[in-house]
Amino acid sequence: VNAFVEWFTLEGAATGPLAGRSFGAKDLFDVAGHVTGGGNPEWARTHSAAEGNARAIDTLLGAGATLTGKTHSDELAYSLMGANAHYGTPRNSADPRRVPGGSSSGSAAAVAASLVDIGLGTDTGGSVRLPAAFCGLWGLRTTFGAVPLDGVLPFTRSYDTVGWLTRSGALMAEVAAAFGCAE
Repeated sequence: VNAFVEWFTLEGAATGPLAGRSFGAKDLFDVAGHVTGGGNPEWARTHSAAEGNARAIDTLLGAGATLTGKTHSDELAYSLMGANAHYGTPRNSADPRRVPGGSSSGSAAAVAASLVDIGLGTDTGGSVRLPAAFCGLWGLRTTFGAVPLDGVLPFTRSYDTVGWLTRSGALMAEVAAAFGCAE
């Protein structure tokens, strides 16, 4: 489904509320030892591998989820369609004739195709909400500042938020609880 820029496995904690779950992270999140490319090969070529993980990555790993790789993004998160001129358009499993929406398109495509349980993304102007709607998923744009953006390549710092996509409301709530966003 062309959802991933890079496949790898980073095991989560042995126990936790998300143990046994998997997630893919939009290529705006730093992962130690991997380049954060932001959907742009020139950016990726001219930047070094991250020295540490984004806080959102560490939160999910600490809750027991396993990271399976970095997912495609619209180039530098600058679109809502899900198309990337350099890497192609991830497949919308809900309707392959249509775009998956963006810029968290790879995360949405990975969840919709059941490659991962959770798609970690960012949302500034609809980058999680539109792919969720286009691909028939649950998607959440968190309240600004609710989830730290440390280690996330910015688009517009004053509007950027961390968000995620799942196939069910129950898992959406479990992820929210892991991030401390639920009662």
